[in-house]
Amino acid sequence: MNKTLVNDFKEIVTGRRSIRSYDPNVKISKEEMTEILTEASLAPSSVNLQPWRFVVIDSKEGKETLAPLARFNQRQVETSSAVIAVFADMKSDLYLDEIYNKAVEEGHMPAAVRDQQVPAIKGFFEAMTFEQTKEMNLIDAGLVSMQLMLVARAHGYDTNPIGGFEKDQIAEAFDLDKNRYYPVMLLSIGKAADAGYKSVRLPIDAIAEWK
Repeated sequence: MNKTLVNDFKEIVTGRRSIRSYDPNVKISKEEMTEILTEASLAPSSVNLQPWRFVVIDSKEGKETLAPLARFNQRQVETSSAVIAVFADMKSDLYLDEIYNKAVEEGHMPAAVRDQQVPAIKGFFEAMTFEQTKEMNLIDAGLVSMQLMLVARAHGYDTNPIGGFEKDQIAEAFDLDKNRYYPVMLLSIGKAADAGYKSVRLPIDAIAEWK
């Protein structure tokens, strides 16, 4: 790719805004979106199970399906290059062997460590309730979502995290098993059509303590 990435981390962080209006003429190629998601997926996750799953909604048909499910966020749906639906895979442990075997093959983990950890992790998951698994996966999905927003800025795009949508309908609307894939948030992404608004942050002495 010939696109120049932004390498100023301070500008990426301090310049982030929740953008609701985008240039509708700017499209993000599948190649670049794949790169963005690949970089975002370097986020940490519990025992490296990477429970996040993405549905990239960028076609006319996809946005028409999404529109009634995100009624209060029509500008983002209509003008963005894409809306990324982030789901938590409630059966991410099915990938445990694949992930840990590949870690050994690539030299990131000794086989003895894999052989010790995999059975322990499987036992851990078998003992967990649905709510415990969901809570863990939501934390991991939140980590990847924040990383995705920062990666998008490094690629010259802006985003808006959206929590107001029909969570009970979205999985089935995009042909996913609603019992397995738990909706976390929508992320609109594209080239900002305006600068957005700065927002106030609480002072650190109000939100942090040193002991």
